[in-house]
Amino acid sequence: MTAVAAFLGAGVALGFLLVASGLERREPTDHPPRTIAQLSDSRMRLGRALGLAVPVLVATRWPVAAIACGLLGWSSPELLGGRSARETGVARTEAIASWTEMLRDTIAAAHGLEAAIAATSPVAPEPIRREVLALSTAIEREPLSRALRRLADDLAHPIADLVVASLSVAATESVRELTDLLGTLAQAARDEAAMQLRIEAARARMRTAVRVITGCTVLTAVGLVVLNPSYVTSYSSALGQTTLALISICWGFALWWLARMSRFRSPERFLIGDASTAGARA
Repeated sequence: MTAVAAFLGAGVALGFLLVASGLERREPTDHPPRTIAQLSDSRMRLGRALGLAVPVLVATRWPVAAIACGLLGWSSPELLGGRSARETGVARTEAIASWTEMLRDTIAAAHGLEAAIAATSPVAPEPIRREVLALSTAIEREPLSRALRRLADDLAHPIADLVVASLSVAATESVRELTDLLGTLAQAARDEAAMQLRIEAARARMRTAVRVITGCTVLTAVGLVVLNPSYVTSYSSALGQTTLALISICWGFALWWLARMSRFRSPERFLIGDASTAGARA
């Protein structure tokens, strides 16, 4: 019966993941290879999932509870944390604005576009300095438009797409008043960063509610298992595991929905595709 319960629990959990994945908004399928940071994040998620699932399985011998705790550990950055990622996003937006202003001022001082990129790359803001330095190195051995397209992929930011599109057009055609355009884009980036900060402040209460609900539920469940195990003995059967799976799905879906409502939705990128289409889309 335990094997049947484990099979049912795994199937229900897989179905929940598929539903959640289908509800998530997806970017176009032309993705670059996974970076080292993304792989490291996946390893940390897997470690958290196993760190919760294995002790629960050993202590209770409930496969559904182990699967639910594993999913909680995997999704904990979105449900319970993510503050550093949000702060990093705001910092990158402001960094793009600062670098755009550097380009504007350097170009206004009678420098060419490639010379302006080379001059500003060593002093670019720290959150995007690595990407800008890579651009400065790339333009020495390949066309500027292709190097700018790679910069857009590295930054993966809607405002950066606008800046790259403007620079790509300027690299192939004569664009008048490029400095004014860069100044406008820099101001737009700063406005977006300020809007993100206002949204974060408004949604802080909702994120606190998610943490409190999760903590109280987990502490209650652990207290019942440790202090009054006879109260939860009925969950050891196949019917009990099925019931626990349904409860876990409802609870997990509610937490996921709360976390999704508190998430900032940045504008979609538009500079996705071949480098040759950058100018046309601009």
